[in-house]
Amino acid sequence: METATETERKYDVPETFELPDLTGAAGIARVDGAETHDLDATYFDTEDLRLMKNRRTLRRRSGGHDAGWHLKTPGDGDGRKEHRMSGAGDDVPGELRDLVRTIVRRRPLAPVARLRTHRVETPLLDKKGRTLALIAQDQVRADSGDDHSAWQEIEVELVDGDEKTLDAVEKVLLKAGASLAAGPSKVARALSGRLETDRLEADKIKVNPVSRYVREQRDAITGYDPAAQRGEEEAVHKMRVATRRLRSTLKSFRRWFPEKDVTELSDELRWLAGMLGAVRDPQVLEQKLLSGINESGPEFEPAARRIRTALEHRVAKGREELVTALASDRYLDLLDRIDALADQPLPADRTPERRAGKVLGKADDRLDAAVASGVDEELHAARKKYKQARYAVELVAPESGRPAKQLVKALTALQDGLGAHQDSFIARETLHEIGPDSFHFGVLYGRQEAVGKETLVAVPALVRASRRKRVRRWLAKA
Repeated sequence: METATETERKYDVPETFELPDLTGAAGIARVDGAETHDLDATYFDTEDLRLMKNRRTLRRRSGGHDAGWHLKTPGDGDGRKEHRMSGAGDDVPGELRDLVRTIVRRRPLAPVARLRTHRVETPLLDKKGRTLALIAQDQVRADSGDDHSAWQEIEVELVDGDEKTLDAVEKVLLKAGASLAAGPSKVARALSGRLETDRLEADKIKVNPVSRYVREQRDAITGYDPAAQRGEEEAVHKMRVATRRLRSTLKSFRRWFPEKDVTELSDELRWLAGMLGAVRDPQVLEQKLLSGINESGPEFEPAARRIRTALEHRVAKGREELVTALASDRYLDLLDRIDALADQPLPADRTPERRAGKVLGKADDRLDAAVASGVDEELHAARKKYKQARYAVELVAPESGRPAKQLVKALTALQDGLGAHQDSFIARETLHEIGPDSFHFGVLYGRQEAVGKETLVAVPALVRASRRKRVRRWLAKA
């Protein structure tokens, strides 16, 4: 499978449109060497168009330079990531299906539209003969069930140019009578009737903030899944955060959902978070324990080597188990349960703000007791309670204005402060496991002990910032 980033812009044009002279725009010196292609693409999706609704397109195309299977997934800005494989027939390659497995689950992928395109593709060249971009003039015929349509459009795809190239070409095209494309892709236009009907039906339903938050975490889990399977640190981290947010929401609003659903789903989310944590935690520990060790002198290198070897072994083992977990029916069952939870009608007479305030009050009480006792385990429990409170406040923040966002920020800082203390505690335990027989490990242990004490010094100020009236007053009025 080949993977590339495709950056392009699309424009609708009338039948009488003629390509304007683009020479002189953003370094374009010549516009020649046009090639003609006849492209025939069959698009695959589930019956309810789950790929399209999640900004993915899957097609098998003949004609042109890149015939075969293409899966396009979201990227940044005008860019999209394209996964390409050779092959024909109606059997979607397993490698591509794996990339969208969390979206389609067990649903079959079948043809939903056929697009035939007559394309005139012309390179836009600079003085040195480099291709800055390709401009394609497309005449499109689309068939989807009993729906048939035809239109003309222009695509401009970057090659060796940059965003300035796209901006300059766009300016000339718009002046000549082109307009920004009405949809993100050709197939979206072909299926616009079905997609619009679904959108209008969805707009009729008022979504409770709790349901919205559940869906956002579900989408984050499925969105980061492919990169997490590849072991990308950021994806593993963000997927784990989404899992924690979702589990915390169930805990905060448990009376809003059937008790059986909450219990079973919480257990499964704990399982998934544990699988992700087995990869993420050793990565964080390695960074923390090895930070600054190079400045400690060469005599610490054997200790650094033991730490690195031990933790990288844990990461490798964790990745292997995570890949197995994400390919399991148990994981797909979990995603189906989250879908069912997100679609449940919630009580109209309950306000999430009031519940968020109660969770925060319990976190305050837990921390006050933990600080008075000075026991590490109680401080850790208080940190977890503040994390729950932060997520509950975060859930209602979009409807509650600036003070809510300020409270989220203050709670995040307090949670991070308490988390730094807990991290030092875990780091000391890890050092004791890896090298209790080493003097240099003893020095590193002492450093983490000092870090733990230092982090506690900052906690009172963080507590005061999180309890200021101006950041909590809105919550008390809910």
